[in-house]
Amino acid sequence: MWYNEIMIEKRAIAFDIGGKRIGVAISDPFNEYAMPCETYVRTKNFAADVAAVAKIAKDRGVGVIVCGMPVNYDGTESIQTVKTREFVEALKKVTDLPVVLEDERCTTAEARETQILGGVKRDERKKTIDSIAAACILESYLSERKKKNKKAEELAMNNEIKDEIYEEEDRIFEVEADDGTVERLYHLATIEYRKEMYCVFQKAEPETEEEEDEVIIFGLEGEGDDAVLVPLEDPQLLDEVFAEFCHQYEQFENSDEAEALDD
Repeated sequence: MWYNEIMIEKRAIAFDIGGKRIGVAISDPFNEYAMPCETYVRTKNFAADVAAVAKIAKDRGVGVIVCGMPVNYDGTESIQTVKTREFVEALKKVTDLPVVLEDERCTTAEARETQILGGVKRDERKKTIDSIAAACILESYLSERKKKNKKAEELAMNNEIKDEIYEEEDRIFEVEADDGTVERLYHLATIEYRKEMYCVFQKAEPETEEEEDEVIIFGLEGEGDDAVLVPLEDPQLLDEVFAEFCHQYEQFENSDEAEALDD
């Protein structure tokens, strides 16, 4: 049995708090990207809604709660800003998790654009727009946190290493087999396939040309400190997960995000 020796940080969860619905999104196990989840339909009981949101976060086993803070385009506060702040303050009183705020300007517009590009019909958009908006909020939080972590690391090391080296090392994990041998693997991606999570790696220190092109895939079970990597013993499942990885990678390569990274 292979397992991840490095502690996998707990996920982050985001809520897009509206007057009628609350969108939910959660990060992947490595906190690299956000995934839309369910949409909570609010009741007329404020305390019950706050408790329900706290329970969603607890059940997901996350380490931090991110709440979108709606403001006007010019940065001034609106009535919804006041209502959301009231909800967040109440949430802080019923959860032990840290609660942070993230500017959610334009997230609804981004979510609607995502639906349109995805071919979602107009009468179906209401079902997912809130969770997609929550994912936009979470993506913004994760992106900003990565920048802060990277800057802090660079300062701590007195700029002794280059940005590229830091980013590469940050994605390397050490795993140990039953016989005690340790392998350094470079994390390519974590993907979801048929409601299960899988981690895709390559050898960090390949010794042959064949190993340079080899892809290693594990199933990911558990959350947070209890997360473990497990080998895929079903050849057909392995092929299906690899095909899904290739499909998602191709989509990413053709996305605006990939083009921005190349600039």
